[in-house]
Amino acid sequence: MILPRPVSFTPGEGDVVWDGSIESRLTLDGPSGAYRLVVGPGVVVEAADEAGLFYARQTLRQLAGPDSFRAAPISREPVRLPVCVVEDEPRFAWRGVMLDVARHFLPKHDLLRYVDLMAVHKLNVLHLHLTDDQGWRFECKKFPLLHEVGGWRPSSRYGDRRSGGQTGRPHGGYYTQDDLREVVAYAAQRHITVVPEIDVPGHSQAAIAAYPELGVTPGGVWTDWGVNPNALKADEATVDFYRQVFDELLDVFPSEVIGLGGDEAEGGDGRFVRRIAQHLVQRGRRPHGWDEVLDVGPLPTTTVVASWRGEEAGLTALDRGHDVVMCPEAHVYLDYRQGAGEDEPIPVGTLLTWEDVYAYEPAAADRVLGAQTNVWTEHLDSPRRVDYAVFPRLCAFAEVVWSTPARDVEEFRARLAGHHLPRLDALGVEYRPLTGPKPWQTLPGVPGFPR
Repeated sequence: MILPRPVSFTPGEGDVVWDGSIESRLTLDGPSGAYRLVVGPGVVVEAADEAGLFYARQTLRQLAGPDSFRAAPISREPVRLPVCVVEDEPRFAWRGVMLDVARHFLPKHDLLRYVDLMAVHKLNVLHLHLTDDQGWRFECKKFPLLHEVGGWRPSSRYGDRRSGGQTGRPHGGYYTQDDLREVVAYAAQRHITVVPEIDVPGHSQAAIAAYPELGVTPGGVWTDWGVNPNALKADEATVDFYRQVFDELLDVFPSEVIGLGGDEAEGGDGRFVRRIAQHLVQRGRRPHGWDEVLDVGPLPTTTVVASWRGEEAGLTALDRGHDVVMCPEAHVYLDYRQGAGEDEPIPVGTLLTWEDVYAYEPAAADRVLGAQTNVWTEHLDSPRRVDYAVFPRLCAFAEVVWSTPARDVEEFRARLAGHHLPRLDALGVEYRPLTGPKPWQTLPGVPGFPR
């Protein structure tokens, strides 16, 4: 009944009434996040650290039943727990979710909610894609036009970019620095690290709209999807501008790892990426880039590489001494379509079911830092649409990165349907049902581009 599946679950006989108290000890010899939970007659937790205690509490919520995930008690009946022993520890150090808040802004309340949903699934890295061609979401006090001008666009592409349609509806928003400090602190309480990303030198049209001198070609905040050929200039003035932007970012985000993007820059510029990477290292941080950064010339060995175009680049990065996060689009892109039916809303990308995600096994699993799902939001314009795209596929991914690779899809299906989906119901998650979308989750007439 536990998801992600623990290393071992030993049931006892009967159950016990739980008053909410826990006898906890930081005496367990194990990796960060490891814990041993004993239920009966009381509840005793031994953990390797505070993270282990936190994950044990998540397991207790699961054992207590779906109503334990509601915002307030709805029953006067006592909470009963099955007598058992649970021994558990995470498989990977990096169990991440990349959330694109640049294409469609996710208000702070909903961003905090996603931190909670990650915590339920024992995920521990929230990678925030804060800037792109379609929007700039980070308040920059030295260069305020970045968020004041770059933070909104007059329209958005209607469905897939090949359709040629536009919504005609303005879209925008940005997080103040204090908003983001709040998100970082809230996540830290749940043992989640927030890794920010400001994408350079491509995916920068929103910044160019605010400060045209930064770009090779001037232009407004982009209202289209896809790869924009416009990129930042590689001159020293533009690099220095971004050094100052990243300095503000570092003041807000304490994460050791800081994202600089580096992807899909047509004709890219290795000098720009290298100079920003060096600046981050000089500030005591570790650069993080998409796998295209491997092509820009020598990078600091501390650079973390996100292997998204497949896994070959990740293997190359390992051979060069980099830490690697596997996130190949064919396996973990949660904006891709979930069904082959015509009722699938805005069907883009390859077919990727929850069963496909569950079957994913990261290459070089014994050498990589971990893995993450990527949630791009070109076609996810509301929290309800994000819920539909992410769940229950994120549940399957959570088990991949937490539990041992021995997996049984039918056993997982039974746990998912019988135990975990009711928890999502209690949390108010509007997931895609296993049988297909509900009528109000479809978007008839909105064009997609299935591959």
